[in-house]
Amino acid sequence: MKSLRYALVLLLATACIPFKPTTKNDRFPGQAQLPQEEAPHPQNSLEWWYLTGHLKDVKTGEEFGVEYVFFHFNPDGKQDYQMVNFALSDPQGQRFTYDYDMGKLPAPLPATLPLNLTETKGTQTWTLSGQEGRYRLQARMADAAKPGYAIDLTTAPTKPVLLHGGGTGYEQYGPVAQAGYYSYSRLNTFGTIEIAGKAHAVTGELWYDRQWNCGGVNKKSVAWDWLSLQLNETKDDLMLYAVHDKQANTHIGGGSLFGPLGENLHLAASDFKLEPLTYWTSPASGKTYPARWRVQVPAKGYDLVVEPLIPNQELSLRLFKVFNLRYWEGMCRVTGTHNGAPVTGKAYVEITNR
Repeated sequence: MKSLRYALVLLLATACIPFKPTTKNDRFPGQAQLPQEEAPHPQNSLEWWYLTGHLKDVKTGEEFGVEYVFFHFNPDGKQDYQMVNFALSDPQGQRFTYDYDMGKLPAPLPATLPLNLTETKGTQTWTLSGQEGRYRLQARMADAAKPGYAIDLTTAPTKPVLLHGGGTGYEQYGPVAQAGYYSYSRLNTFGTIEIAGKAHAVTGELWYDRQWNCGGVNKKSVAWDWLSLQLNETKDDLMLYAVHDKQANTHIGGGSLFGPLGENLHLAASDFKLEPLTYWTSPASGKTYPARWRVQVPAKGYDLVVEPLIPNQELSLRLFKVFNLRYWEGMCRVTGTHNGAPVTGKAYVEITNR
């Protein structure tokens, strides 16, 4: 549920605006229709186009993590907003750097394809263009305190689209929300990453999430964990989430297992286990996050450990000048076994509202 993940981020932000968020313009046909779902949904309560993953320098083998996301939301049914978040992880230097921007849009986003999303911050313009797994990502951090961090990347799908919710493209998060959700779990990616002023020619795989109709997540008591795993030996991909309503003391879990030939298995909460093994406390915020996970999918023979490549991948976002949101999202490694045989892999994990 890389999906419902950031929904809380923006909806908590809208709690600072003097009106109640609405979902009146969201539509729920029950089956995702592609490619049109790729386009912006007019006046949507909350939707996003989200890319994360691991890329390697083609010469040195140095590995870097990328998070790049455009959010579109219309909390009152009238005014469109957009937010962009951009983060780079450098395990070699143990550096985590991010930038973001948010504001009102001058006009509603049109429901057109291919995508041509843009955000301007200072002298920089951040863009996401393309559709159906073939994208161009261009951005340079505009924060004067973070010079020399940029991406220029191009992607192409190596696996078909993954429609979550057992193939419907709609994931039911218990009584919390029903959201449209699909992924391209492996996008072959190449281009350049700039880290602290040094350019790296890179290649690798990004994971892409597309989600919409997420405005139903408007409880401050809701927290969630989301994981995407790309396994090397089996070529399986896993999306797993756990939603916790701390006030009601209820827990919702689910996910998808996507096989190498496009096999799509919906996972209920009873089909897997997420167990935090250790924790990390942020020196900046004092918040404590799970820092190492045991992930088990017994019916498929998986017993895995997911752990960060950098402990501190916490973000702090100042929204609407009055609300400060902190959450953890970063690149992780995967080790463990599949039916007793060793497996390895790459992962991204998000932990919000802990």
